[in-house]
Amino acid sequence: MSSRFPEPPRTRRFGASRLGLAPVVALALLVGAAPPPPVLRVCADPNNLPFSNERREGFENKVAAVLADELHARLVFSWAPEWRGFIRKTLNAGHCDLLMGVPADNDRVLTTRPYYTSTYVFLTRRDRHLTIRSFDDPALRRLRIGVHFIGDDYVNPPPAHALARRHIVENVVGYSIYGDYSKPDPPSELVHAVARGDVDVAVIWGPFAGYFGAREPVPLSVVPVRPAEDPPGLHFTFAIAAGVRRTDTVLRAKIDRALVRRHAAIERILRDYEIPLVPDATSSRMARRCPAGNKEQACG
Repeated sequence: MSSRFPEPPRTRRFGASRLGLAPVVALALLVGAAPPPPVLRVCADPNNLPFSNERREGFENKVAAVLADELHARLVFSWAPEWRGFIRKTLNAGHCDLLMGVPADNDRVLTTRPYYTSTYVFLTRRDRHLTIRSFDDPALRRLRIGVHFIGDDYVNPPPAHALARRHIVENVVGYSIYGDYSKPDPPSELVHAVARGDVDVAVIWGPFAGYFGAREPVPLSVVPVRPAEDPPGLHFTFAIAAGVRRTDTVLRAKIDRALVRRHAAIERILRDYEIPLVPDATSSRMARRCPAGNKEQACG
């Protein structure tokens, strides 16, 4: 028997009959103990705010807790850095049953319905009075531009490709999405660079900009990249879902129902964390390339 449905204790010669208990009372004692609640096992990065950390302070931690509550399950996190091979080393290795923050069209897992859609944004200091909304803005040719890159091999997220298409290269500064993992929240360094004036503008995944930007000592401006697609095939808006193993259709159905029932609570969490939300998740077109803000969780 599984631990979820513990096997009833075996009858011993010194059991109910020796105690003189009536059969009906003995039966009541056997069936009276409730089985332990099911466990919702979630793999997450221990050092990746605003998404997750080991103290469960990230919005993905909070959303996972809402889902576990809806499923009447005990929430257990398994911690692993969201580096290359994350899916293979965590979900597919059996260390957990659920991943949060997966692009909804990811084909390495079975994804749930999206629970938010966000976008890359232009992040600037408000006192600079920059009004950049498009990669075609001529100002980008003279400004110092910060972008995230993934890993030491400078794998590029969508903003870097958009700039390269326009031959805007010499004034681009790369910041590793992994950064110095010994320090808290390494990806936040790009936001700090804008606040300090090390770069004039950052093109950055919205959740980073919204969360860390609101906590900087100087006011920052967050402007969504428009248009949401740079043809051919380069997208800046992503619908984000949860992911389970490709064979786990039962859990996926349960999570989908929980996402519908607890939609209002989840949206409150997202807004509390200043996540830039794109209203119409169902009509947003989604690219295969992973948003750098979610590290390699979708690409592992």
